[in-house]
Amino acid sequence: MYDELIAKLSDGSWLTLETTPAKSASFQPIVDRLAALKLYEKVDGWSVTDNPLSQLRYGSIFAAIKLQAAFGKPAIATISMRDRNLIGIQSDLLGANEAGARAFLAVTGDPASLSDQPRAKGVFEASSVEFLRIAHFFNRGIDYAGKTIAPAPKRVYPFAVANSYAKNAASLKRKIAQKIAAGALGVITQPVFSIDDARNMSALFNEALSGFDDERKNARLILGVFPLSRLKTAQFLQSRVPGVRVSDRWIDALFEANRKGEDEEARIGFEMSAELLRAIRKAGLPTHIMCSNHFDLAAKLIDYAAR
Repeated sequence: MYDELIAKLSDGSWLTLETTPAKSASFQPIVDRLAALKLYEKVDGWSVTDNPLSQLRYGSIFAAIKLQAAFGKPAIATISMRDRNLIGIQSDLLGANEAGARAFLAVTGDPASLSDQPRAKGVFEASSVEFLRIAHFFNRGIDYAGKTIAPAPKRVYPFAVANSYAKNAASLKRKIAQKIAAGALGVITQPVFSIDDARNMSALFNEALSGFDDERKNARLILGVFPLSRLKTAQFLQSRVPGVRVSDRWIDALFEANRKGEDEEARIGFEMSAELLRAIRKAGLPTHIMCSNHFDLAAKLIDYAAR
């Protein structure tokens, strides 16, 4: 299952879809929605977020296990450094390994100050880079203290994240290189909003990759795509989300469409999103769709972009 996904990463055909669990004791409603839309026929795998914005949600590892059991396609469980110390991280990896969840996306995590849970505090004992190192050790049958794990875990597949834009490109390249050095198989970017930005990110990633001559040279960039259908969403991303740049072309087009009404705004946003996805796919660049659980929109976007 995972080897097939990695092959898709290598040849550039990778297409995955982000899912976000609800604050619920059941993940089944999301599985049912994905099944009804037959999205399992359109994507190569899934990712599952881990309590985004520090809001309580169904656990990412358990959701990943559910997705894999339902669709027979790999799911990447996001692991937030906000919520676990080094012992907890390794313990979760051991249990997940036997249960069949072996792909992970390491993130720092949003600050606990955003949480709706009283007195919640961030742990942040380990960084996302340290998570990648833990995965590297697990793949050699040892824990983070260098002690043998018996029986040894099955192979773990670690992934990382990166901004899609930075005023200081050298700083962004250095951070990406650090994650490649720690063993990330793929680096998923924040959403891009132009094919030029996608190509620039790809070039910057390749520069970071050029410093490696071992198996780490096989790491790949995965471009995030977020379908925009509202001007206010574009403005929020542009002004409030670090590491994201919404091109002037998007802002101007959505502004003009907004003056004509919500339907026109949604139509223009969808068409621009589909055109961008098509251009990225045509360029042979691995792609990850982030749609805030608007799975019907994701299904239409994939179909439209494939025309």
